[in-house]
Amino acid sequence: MKILMTAFDPFGGDEINPALEAVKHVDVSGLGAEVIKLEVPTVFGKSIEKVAEAMRRERPDVVVAVGQAGGRFDITPERVAINMDDARIEDNEGNQPIDQPIFADGAPAYFATLPIKAMVKSIQDIGLPASVSNTAGTFVCNHIMYGILYTIAREMPDVRGGFIHVPFIPEQVVARRDMPSMAMEDISRALRAALEAIIANEEDLELVGGAEH
Repeated sequence: MKILMTAFDPFGGDEINPALEAVKHVDVSGLGAEVIKLEVPTVFGKSIEKVAEAMRRERPDVVVAVGQAGGRFDITPERVAINMDDARIEDNEGNQPIDQPIFADGAPAYFATLPIKAMVKSIQDIGLPASVSNTAGTFVCNHIMYGILYTIAREMPDVRGGFIHVPFIPEQVVARRDMPSMAMEDISRALRAALEAIIANEEDLELVGGAEH
């Protein structure tokens, strides 16, 4: 199995992106899969182009994108990406699309084709918090998740893909009161556990993963 794992560069004034640092440090030894790691710009359009190019070049079996979700306290595999850019802040090149479809010919939404509930259980089994998320936002994280699933739907129907959000790391919350964080080493361990679940589960587990709000 070949897995393409992507993560964004820092954005929003931060000098570090925990997603990128954690992906760099994921221990992939003994997984039984080849893992290719790719840094992606936090830029609308260019992020999809870079990942789609890598997908066509590497022909992976699985694509897993990882991004920062400041304010969340746990690791959150995403269930769905919507066909909408609505940026609260500018991306790293000053773009701020408002109420714009990502692809005019795309579906209103695409669901992740990764075993997200199995991933959550695998992370919880190593003693770290995780839950299914039902919104990837409307910034570049949702943008790239949608772009990956659009590319899969159009060109690579046998490939599985999805997105994982991770919290801030401690150094990012020193000046942010009441914000949760997680050690980068723990985020890396959680991402490895997620990869193990992806490799072990072609189909997802039937577990409760919903929320009231």
